[in-house]
Amino acid sequence: MFSSIDTIWVLVAAVLVFFMQAGFAMVEAGFTRAKNVGNIIMKNFMDFSIGSIVFWFVGFSIMFGPSIGGFIGGINFFFTAEYGNDVPDMAILIFQTVFAATAATIASGAMAERTKFSTYLIFSLVITMVIYPISGHWVWGDGWLGELGFMDFAGSTVVHSVGGWAAL
Repeated sequence: MFSSIDTIWVLVAAVLVFFMQAGFAMVEAGFTRAKNVGNIIMKNFMDFSIGSIVFWFVGFSIMFGPSIGGFIGGINFFFTAEYGNDVPDMAILIFQTVFAATAATIASGAMAERTKFSTYLIFSLVITMVIYPISGHWVWGDGWLGELGFMDFAGSTVVHSVGGWAAL
């Protein structure tokens, strides 16, 4: 049995995080030369587009699947298992998808005007499919950090630190 108000709250939070993509795009566009604004906008758009597909395909199960040694979740393609959350799994999938794209977008600002578009697409794919899900599993998916008592309520470590370290 799911709580409707909890589900609505998770979805509203997901929409707010999704609109951060537009904010990141505007900030990055403001810090780059006019000739590169189209490239910046496309990078931010592709972060969400590619990130959504690969996170749904494999990343979510790496993050929330049954833990394998506390390091990685078991792979279950296309999100077909139930993970037993307080809100529907599809709401959690949407919420985590926008955060996976945000982690990649944080890094895109540091790489503005420094990378080829095709190379950046590969980078974004790897972040959203592998790096973000593994670090999220460590904290939120019964991984080794969670077992040690580490807590990251709002994503300051899992989302922002992953984006920052990837940018570095």
